[in-house]
Amino acid sequence: MTAPRTVRAAVVQSGSVCFDTPATLERLRPLVARGAGDGARLVVVPEAFVGGYPKGTTFGTVVGDREPAGREWFRRYHAAAVDLPGPELAELCAMAREHAVTLVAGVVERDGWTLYCTVIFIGPDGAYLGKHRKLMPTAAERLIWGRGDGSTLTVVDTGFGRIGAVICWENYVPLLRAAMYAKGVEIYCAPTVDGRDGWTASMRHIALEGRCFVVSANQFTRRSDYPPDFPTTAGDDPDAVVLRGGSCIVDPLGNVLAGPVFDREEVLIADLDLDEVVRGKYDMDVSGHYACDDVLRLVVDERPRRPVSPAEG
Repeated sequence: MTAPRTVRAAVVQSGSVCFDTPATLERLRPLVARGAGDGARLVVVPEAFVGGYPKGTTFGTVVGDREPAGREWFRRYHAAAVDLPGPELAELCAMAREHAVTLVAGVVERDGWTLYCTVIFIGPDGAYLGKHRKLMPTAAERLIWGRGDGSTLTVVDTGFGRIGAVICWENYVPLLRAAMYAKGVEIYCAPTVDGRDGWTASMRHIALEGRCFVVSANQFTRRSDYPPDFPTTAGDDPDAVVLRGGSCIVDPLGNVLAGPVFDREEVLIADLDLDEVVRGKYDMDVSGHYACDDVLRLVVDERPRRPVSPAEG
């Protein structure tokens, strides 16, 4: 008889100090320590946590025109992003190593002059294990973030389970979910900034559909987490809630193990029995016996897409 595979997971619900990456890392440090202190071996951090989510601004853009002030805000946002590799990644790796946790964290990645909404994976020894870039930024996010490609549909075998990440509204793309299920994801991380009431229902659906654990980390921010001169629809009240959270952890049969939590900073904890994945797959394996592969087939292109490549031959 094999021993049960159980891992304790922690979800950080907090927010960036937007446009101030060193302060954001300092805010994150005790939250990771808190999760580890509660026995977590996996810590999941929200979308765009390191680098910030600039909720409620236009970056000075209307159809057919851009304002100089908006270009300056983008310069500041670009300066707050992180390089992979780079010093901020080194700090996050040190954080994971210090607390012996697998860290899944949302960052704004800088690659030259283009930014990407990215999730990084770091092992408990501090090793950088890979990343996932958001394939399609949502709506006005396309002003500030580039598109990812199929080369970063990363799933990592941690030893306690196979983990992957799908970011915010990527979770509403059925074919992307199918690709992740086919990769054998057991702990499906969903970093987000979507605090709508329906988000938890979507996470429960994904858990049931994929027969996997879903761990969703959402930001909680107030107006005071943004610069006073930041042009946002959130107004000027420093206590106004900008991103309200809604983090949750769901088991493979759609049962909510923790959350959702709104309107406060929190670290959610739950124990994940990975054998529940196998029990769930008994009657529902959408990339196996329930795939209807005599009718339906998905082709996934995982080649990196580079705009400029040297000629072959």
